[in-house]
Amino acid sequence: MGKLKVMDLMTENVFSVNADEDLARLSDLMEDIHVRHMPVKDKEGRLVGLVSQRDLLRSALYTAKDLPLTEQRELLQRMTVGEIMTADPETAEMDDDIEEAGRVMLENKLGCLPVVEGGKLVGILTEADFVKFVVEGGEV
Repeated sequence: MGKLKVMDLMTENVFSVNADEDLARLSDLMEDIHVRHMPVKDKEGRLVGLVSQRDLLRSALYTAKDLPLTEQRELLQRMTVGEIMTADPETAEMDDDIEEAGRVMLENKLGCLPVVEGGKLVGILTEADFVKFVVEGGEV
């Protein structure tokens, strides 16, 4: 596996959100496209943060779990992505060695690494990308 690069396994054409978007929209988008991680970009396309499904549940909905669904939704509409995102997340670059990227994910218990080039988001490497690689026979 030593010759594989992040670009060989990463997912391109990644959905992303802005920090000022509300959490209701984020929650809907993550559910609609079936993802657990959402990169956060600024207006120039630079990665500024990352939100996981766990962040969303822990930060926003945990305190509201006893509220009726309509009130939970209203709470999400009042909160922004920037309030719960992890700023300056760990990242990878397209030419990074896949073993090193995997090691970073394992050691830091990360479900993904946003992939950047010159600070701009170009893809994402997720646990599912590794599983897909193995299931499909481990060939690039």
